[in-house]
Amino acid sequence: MTDTLHDWSQGFGVIHHDFLTRDRISDLLAELAADGTCTVAQATLLLKAADRLCNAAMRQVAHMTYARQVYLDGRPLAQSDFKPQPEGHTGGALNMVPAYVGYLLANALTGTTRSWLMGQGHCVAAIDAVNVLLGNTDAAQAERYPFSDAGLSQLCQDFYSYAIDAEGRPAVPLGSHVNPHTGGGISEGGYLGFAGLQYVHMPLPGQELVTFLSDGAFEEQRGSDWAPRWWRGEDSGLVMPIMIANGRRIDQRSTMAQVGGVDWLREHLTLNGFDPIDIDGRDPAAFAWAIISMARSLRRAHESVINGDAEYPVRLPYAIAETVKGFGFPGAGTNAAHNLPLVDNPAVNEAARERFNQGIAALHVDEAELRAAVAALSTHSQQQRPQEKDHPLARIQVPTPRLPPIAAEQPAAPMAAIDQWFCALTRANPQLRVRVGNPDEMRSNRMNQTLDQLLHRVTAAEDGIAEGLQGSVITALNEEAVVSAALANRQGINLAVSYEAFAVKMLGAMRQELIFSRHARELGRAPGWLSVPIIATSHTWENGKNEQSHQDPTLCNAWLQEMSDGAPVYFPVDSHSAVAVMRKVYASHGKVALIVAPKNPVEACLTVPEAEAAAETGFAVLNADPGAELQLLAVGAYQLQAVRQAAQHLRYHGVPCSEVAIIEPGLLREGRDAMEQAVVHSDAELARQIPAARCRLFVCHGHAEVMTGVLRRLDTGPRTSRFLGYRNRGGTLDTFGMQFANRQSWAHLVAEAAQLLNRPLDDLLGKAEQAVLRGEGDPLLLAR
Repeated sequence: MTDTLHDWSQGFGVIHHDFLTRDRISDLLAELAADGTCTVAQATLLLKAADRLCNAAMRQVAHMTYARQVYLDGRPLAQSDFKPQPEGHTGGALNMVPAYVGYLLANALTGTTRSWLMGQGHCVAAIDAVNVLLGNTDAAQAERYPFSDAGLSQLCQDFYSYAIDAEGRPAVPLGSHVNPHTGGGISEGGYLGFAGLQYVHMPLPGQELVTFLSDGAFEEQRGSDWAPRWWRGEDSGLVMPIMIANGRRIDQRSTMAQVGGVDWLREHLTLNGFDPIDIDGRDPAAFAWAIISMARSLRRAHESVINGDAEYPVRLPYAIAETVKGFGFPGAGTNAAHNLPLVDNPAVNEAARERFNQGIAALHVDEAELRAAVAALSTHSQQQRPQEKDHPLARIQVPTPRLPPIAAEQPAAPMAAIDQWFCALTRANPQLRVRVGNPDEMRSNRMNQTLDQLLHRVTAAEDGIAEGLQGSVITALNEEAVVSAALANRQGINLAVSYEAFAVKMLGAMRQELIFSRHARELGRAPGWLSVPIIATSHTWENGKNEQSHQDPTLCNAWLQEMSDGAPVYFPVDSHSAVAVMRKVYASHGKVALIVAPKNPVEACLTVPEAEAAAETGFAVLNADPGAELQLLAVGAYQLQAVRQAAQHLRYHGVPCSEVAIIEPGLLREGRDAMEQAVVHSDAELARQIPAARCRLFVCHGHAEVMTGVLRRLDTGPRTSRFLGYRNRGGTLDTFGMQFANRQSWAHLVAEAAQLLNRPLDDLLGKAEQAVLRGEGDPLLLAR
């Protein structure tokens, strides 16, 4: 074996194999040969091929940043071959090339196509460069970027070309971050740190996931340290996290590098339940050894638990790939390596041109050797496995689950009704793994049955508490971590429930998922994962005991501004409509839905058929008096209660009204592109279903300014339409107090109606009631 490996051990180009890696590879090859997985001769061929592919891909990454032309014959570039304005996250991408090639090598050595996830999405040039050289591309990239001077040059020209088509979309099948064009890409990785929160919740038993992380992202988002708390071999696949530890972020060294570097990280990981191993982050063989070894180690750890020889939590393997930022190219290890390692522009600076040409000369691979390397690593047909672009997590297709019907008899509290129905949903679909993201307040939010049935996931259950080793409720005082558990479990049923004020901390994770999903749908690749409801409860109008910090509709305001075809926002008004919108969400795929639901009892106002119709159309006309002078439209359950009280009062005083509950405002908006236009109501449909009225008064859960824009098509102008919303008033107030403080009590609505209708207020409100509105009486006089 030593003779066989001798040529490989000498390295190739900028890739050199240290003694530790050589010893590890020698032992691994002996094991693979012994179990019949791969002969030493086959493995050596693959190792050599990986070295050559790695050099060529690093060369391509450097070209993608700086050059317009690529020459496979290795000639130096002339001044005209360079981009006038270079751009790229070059150093990180260069570091990712050995990692990704090592992942491909591990798959070829073992005949297993593992899934992959990359947290540092801005390093996508590494993935695209390797994929194009290897032919691991979908149709659009395969056609545009063939393995030739012209194809590889086109890849460089398209990278940061900012090309745009007539519809305002990127005009090339390439991006600055991972996107649906990226072969095997499943997450943009634009929000640093979320990959570290999500990977442990992604694979099912029998699947393997390699996750590439960065030391810069490690300080961006905490919570990844908890991964060993969540992993269970009974319902989780094998996970192999690898940190690319290059010691630098954009403008300075990473905090980790400043406090002790890899030694500090190793100790930190050990204290948090990981089993860290060090590898050479410059060598694809080291990555391949780590991936295969970590998978075997975690499998053995699970077997020990099953055999009763160990207990959870097991120590999760974790590889630390130490390198320098931008390894393999001039400028490595400097701050400039993050973006443009040459500092000066080769298009205008001769010295920079010389440094570039020297750098790519060291990385050059003879074209014939490179093509032979690509052929050697293309083992998919022989091993009867999918290409890496088609790894299991990239091709998820979850059938629509069995959806329990809406019970005619429901608890009066909408959250209690959701709780009851969600339990029935999980029981009806035992084949689907469940994850519930919970930042601490399950019982406060009326999810009692769900918690009792699914249990907090813990490693040591406390007597008398709804806890279990295999629990499906991921609980942590960190909204980003728990929503990531729900969003990551793409092959199952998911839910996240949070106080509305704190759910806004989930926004970045939600938006990353939404962006990737919508871009995939734009390409005709509809995501196959079940839509995920995010429930915001204990919300602005019912959270009086916790002061104004807990009275915040920011999340619904923000999510309403996303595209309604993939980011629906629901405001159920009673228990039947709450369950109806849950059924609608789980009947769809690839959406991240926000449901703003009351946890306290509210008056039932819709029958089951009416609730189903309202969930479908986005609204319900509750009452429409003949010749109605005023239409009151409510967005939110407590807003509807005030509207109904006001309408009753107005009718008593001879003002005919109509009442409309708007369940999904996004369906009533103007479509902003073709995909959104396909789901919103047409003007004619709106006019037919929502009867016209001389005046309209909108009463909104969130800020009025946002809803004014969303419902513009129903707005008849400032003289005949008014919008009332949250006015940033609050404190230790009950629901009535919140409504009064924000001018949403029934009496305030009547006063607004009087102005719209040009009616004297004396006709509609008594003197005492008017005095209260002027601040001259006890507000409790208006409480009904």
